[in-house]
Amino acid sequence: MSRPSRLQRQILSLYRELLRAGRGKPGAEARVRAEFRQHASLPRSDVLRIEYLYRRGRRQLQLLRSGHATAMGAFVRPRGPTEEPGGGAAPGTPLDDCDSPGNPHDGMRTPETRPDGR
Repeated sequence: MSRPSRLQRQILSLYRELLRAGRGKPGAEARVRAEFRQHASLPRSDVLRIEYLYRRGRRQLQLLRSGHATAMGAFVRPRGPTEEPGGGAAPGTPLDDCDSPGNPHDGMRTPETRPDGR
């Protein structure tokens, strides 16, 4: 097996640091493990997504270390069994926070133009 790349070493280091910072905070260790397992199957060629997740993990580490965090929970509500991926939310329910590196214009609506041009 080949040696781990620099990015792989950084990610493993981040994982260990997040686990250490999460000790004593309810739900933190389980959340860290779940997040890393969820994204473990990302292809190595998806470097932009991997780097995005790495930066997001660094920000979460800073929050955990800041002393203001007492627990760690999910930031995005889980999808219900009837919701479809990609925005099939029921009317009146809030959309997921836009923490993923998708289209920056998703969820943004352009103002409607009235017939008088305003």
